[in-house]
Amino acid sequence: MKLIKTRNILTAAMLFLITGTAVAQQEPQFTQYMYNPTSINPAYAGSRDALSIFGQYRTQWTGLEGAPSTFNLSVHSPITDSKLGLGLTVISDNLGAMSDNTVAADVSYTIDLSRDYKLAFGIKVSANLLNVDYSKLLINDPTEVGANVDNKFTPNIGAGAFLYSDKTYVGLSVPMFLEADRYDDNERHTLKQNMHIYATAGHVFDLSREVKFKPAFLTKIVSGAPLQLDLSANFMLYDKLTLGAAYRWDAAFSGLVGYQLSDQFFIGYSYDADTERLVNYNSGSHEFLVRFELFKRHNRFVSPRFF
Repeated sequence: MKLIKTRNILTAAMLFLITGTAVAQQEPQFTQYMYNPTSINPAYAGSRDALSIFGQYRTQWTGLEGAPSTFNLSVHSPITDSKLGLGLTVISDNLGAMSDNTVAADVSYTIDLSRDYKLAFGIKVSANLLNVDYSKLLINDPTEVGANVDNKFTPNIGAGAFLYSDKTYVGLSVPMFLEADRYDDNERHTLKQNMHIYATAGHVFDLSREVKFKPAFLTKIVSGAPLQLDLSANFMLYDKLTLGAAYRWDAAFSGLVGYQLSDQFFIGYSYDADTERLVNYNSGSHEFLVRFELFKRHNRFVSPRFF
């Protein structure tokens, strides 16, 4: 009975996305967004003064068949002897019968405002391919859905700004300006792409020589969807171990842990416990990340930057 009920929940969710006009948020979300903001803000590209290679995998609503899973791979770096930064991001987002794949290129330009603060501006150009295979759904009446969607191409463009020092950051971005019906068969929409506006900020407090504390937030505004607010608080111990907690408003509580294995390698993990109705049908969400950095520029900061 539980398996049947679970499948019915996912089928209903997919039918809502596929046979209705879905105007809610569609861009993938990550609990550990603070370690790789390039997916939402192109101005971050090159800001770590190193060739930064980042991989992230998120599996949501563990235990539900066909539940969402997202893979994010990105590379970004400053350009030597210039104020430019370049980045490339690949995101694969899967939910039941739906596969949503995006490739994005970022270009940033950084201005030195003072000895401590820099202001970067960025442009993002992206291409999206949407696939929907209705045969993966449990549907009693096949006439309820249309033909499969095969590699539906949607281009887009976005922009962002990122103000930062070694202790503070503030970001504002719109990864995709263009709004479009991702699929339209004259009767129903698979997805409607709406503009997402992101605002982020954080500050690092030195509680002692061994302990740093960083409160941060992310706000996402989408037309037709409730305001999303992510609040987080992380502690870094001895420039190695990171422990923290986060709360996604009316959605989930999260625990976060990370470890700086070496000057080049950082790994992280987070667990989300849902607070919505689906909490009765899943075992939470898991997120894993690894960051590898090469050719880091020499600067005056001895300890690793906490974002």
